[in-house]
Order: sequence, then structure tokens, then C-alpha cells
Amino acid sequence: MKSVLTTSLALILSFGASTAVLHAQSSKDGAITPKLLEELRQSEPKSSTEKALHNAIAVQGMQDFFINNQRPRSIEDKFSIEVQSSGITDQKQSGRCWLFTGLNVLRAQLMTREKSGTFFFSQNYSFFWDQLEKSNLFLEGIIETRKLPINDAKVEWLFKNPINDGGQFTGISDNLYKYGVVPAEIMPETASSSNTKLLGKMLARTLRQTGIQLRKASEKGESLAQLRKRKEEGLKKVYRLLSLNLGVPPTSFTYTLKDKDGKVISTETYTPQSFYERFVGADLRGQFVMLMNDPSRPYYKVYEIEYDRHAYDGKNWTYVNLPMDEIKQMAIASLKDNTMMYYSCDVGRELDRSQGIAALDNYDYASLLGYPFDMDKAERIQTFDSGSTHAMTLKAVDLDASGKPVKWKVENSWGEKTGVKGHIIMTDAWFDAYTFRLVVNKKYATQKVLDLLKTKPVQLPAWDPMFAPDAP
Repeated sequence: MKSVLTTSLALILSFGASTAVLHAQSSKDGAITPKLLEELRQSEPKSSTEKALHNAIAVQGMQDFFINNQRPRSIEDKFSIEVQSSGITDQKQSGRCWLFTGLNVLRAQLMTREKSGTFFFSQNYSFFWDQLEKSNLFLEGIIETRKLPINDAKVEWLFKNPINDGGQFTGISDNLYKYGVVPAEIMPETASSSNTKLLGKMLARTLRQTGIQLRKASEKGESLAQLRKRKEEGLKKVYRLLSLNLGVPPTSFTYTLKDKDGKVISTETYTPQSFYERFVGADLRGQFVMLMNDPSRPYYKVYEIEYDRHAYDGKNWTYVNLPMDEIKQMAIASLKDNTMMYYSCDVGRELDRSQGIAALDNYDYASLLGYPFDMDKAERIQTFDSGSTHAMTLKAVDLDASGKPVKWKVENSWGEKTGVKGHIIMTDAWFDAYTFRLVVNKKYATQKVLDLLKTKPVQLPAWDPMFAPDAP
């Protein structure tokens, strides 16, 4: 009995000591103390309405309670300036919005120029080469950084980000010029192009394994030529993965282009490169300028992001940071000349996806939570709360009597059943708050922008969070 009492007393004393330690820890300045915890409890409303709200949200979540029922239920799909297009694409379960957007810009130009019926380029064909080129870019990055420690920030970034299916405009300009394009019928979508998750995982594992083998071979003293031979063996594995999942890209094909009434315009045999020359023609690499609105950084400067390109022999993404009013000026000039643009934004913010309306008053957070979300754009960027997430095709603007924009319209790549028949309409206030990138032809750029492009860019690291690829 004495032994049991002694043990029990020891446990009680031990528990008391532990509790004392916890109290000592919670009394540290800045910690959550019992007093503060009680204040937090008392701050919660106690009304019967609050209890009902708790019950409702527990069952169905918060989303429906954020909807602002006082907002306009729809926005008129009427624009003073609109570039006409036909057909809506669907990227499905992939991050290829950047590719769909770039090709949508080009297909609209083709249909107008050729007076053809609805036409689509093959996203799958261009995606195949994009993934192969990105694989080579990663492996060359591993070779370039082989002398750096494995925990160096650049080496870590490479192994964390060996490949992805997201991207930006240089993936269009570099890829198409090198590999050409083909119509959608020539290399159609596959299960893996429409749902890229597993393919992406297998590519990443293959590249990481090849990458670590390259580092080990370098440590053993292999020459650059020997390392590149190893890299080429790794690329053969990547090519096999891609061909199994996406198909083998054609080297030549015969295609008949038809007008909107189904009458034949032409029937010819092409290579992907000759099809590009015939129906795109221009070297896109030097024809366009990327504009950015990032108020967290100085305006009127040119920035370049290291490794932010789609091919080893491609060009790093370079952009000019400008106020929104100046970006809008160039966007309107392009639309007035019947030219769509590559556009990207933080698409999920304040978006009524079913209605296809992006407006700052779509949701009322303050009424439910008791406080607003009122950070400005610069603060949202600085705190990682907002950034560019999705690319679409800017095709319309509605101007008021004084020439100022009221709303904008983009062609999306989520299928024709989403939004406004596959489009999203954005209020001008939303456009200001969540627009980040716009690619315009240099002929619509202001002289100020053209002069800035002659200056030396400020180089930013590849892991800068503002420059994640457009993906959803």
C-alpha cells in the first residue's frame, strides 16, 4: 500500500510540476495566456442568431454566406469594342492555361485573316515540346550548378521545381518558332494531356533521379561532355514518357482548311514548321512586350526572372512594370485594332464562376466575419496574399462616353459551359485590383515603354513568389 501511495503522490507532484511549467511558458510575453484566452472567448457573440449561424456554417460551410445578394445578378454582355472569335477551348484538369491563351490569340488572327470557319491549334502538340524543353532546361540547370552545395538556394529551387505544366508567354514565342504548330485534328488531346497530374509526377521523378546522377558523376570528375551524354540518356527517358502519354508528334501531314460554310479554302501537305510559316508567319520572340502591374516594386523599370523560360536556348521572361492606367491605354489600342492579347490575373478572387462575373462586390465578407479584407494591391503582393494565377485572352472593353473603361471581357479555357458562354466579364475596379500581366504587340506600346526596353533589366531570382507560372 505504501508503494502505491508513494507512486500516486509522485504522479500528482509530476502533474503539478508539468502544469506549473505550462503556466510558466504561457506567462511569457507574447504568448496566449489564460487571461487572453478568456478575453477571446468573451469576444464571441452569444445571441441566438449567432448560434443559428454556427449551426448553418457547420453544415454547409461559409461560401454561401459570403455572397452579396445586393450586388447586380448579371452584367450586360455588350461591349463598345470587341474582337470577334469563334469556339471555346477547355484545358480540363491541366495547368496549360498559358498555352491555350497564346494559341487562342493566334487562332483568332488566323480565322480573321483566312476567313475560315472555327479553327483550333493542337495544344497537345505544343505541350509535348514544352515538356521536353523544360526537362532539358532543368537538367542543364543541374549541370550549371553542379559545383554548388546540394542545399544552395538555387540548387534547392531546381530540385523542388524540376518541371510543371504552367507557364507564360515565352513558352508560346520560343516553342512555336522552333517546333511549329499543327491543327488540333492532327494531334488531338489524350487522357494525359487533359489530366496532367500523374504524367507531371513521373516526369519530375525521372528528372530528379537524372539530376542527382549528374551531380554524383560530376563529383567523380566527369567532364562537361560526359555529363551532357548522361543528360541525353535522361532525355530519352523523358521522350518515352511523353510519347506514351501524349502521342508521337507528326513530322508532316495533309490538312484541308475550310470557310465558315464548310467550303474548301485549301488542301496542302505541311510540316509543323511550314504550317507555322503559312498561318502564323511572324517571329513572335521579338514582336511582343510583357507588361506587369506590381505596385510593390518601382514602376518604369524592366525586370528579368532567372530560369523563367521554357527552353534552355530560350529567353528569360522580361517585363516592364507600369501603372494600370498606362497598361489599359495599350490594351485599348490593341482591341481597337482588332487584336486580342495574352492576359493573366488572380482569377479566383471575387469571381462568381457560375455567372462569369468578376467584381469587387460579389462577396460580403465583413457582414459575416465582422471585419473587412482591405489590404491594397501592394500589400496583398507583399504578404503573398495575391499574385497572377491564370492566363486568358483579353478580347473586349466597354468604354463610357468619356472613353474610360467600364468593364472588360476575356475568353477563358474552362469550356463553353462556364461563365458567360466560356467568357468572364470583369468590372474595371476588379481589373485594377487583380490584373497582373498583359502581353501586347510592340506596335501598340508607348514610346516610353520602347525606351525602357533598351535599359538593362533588374534580375530577380527564379523563386521570387510573384512570378509563379500561370497554371489553373
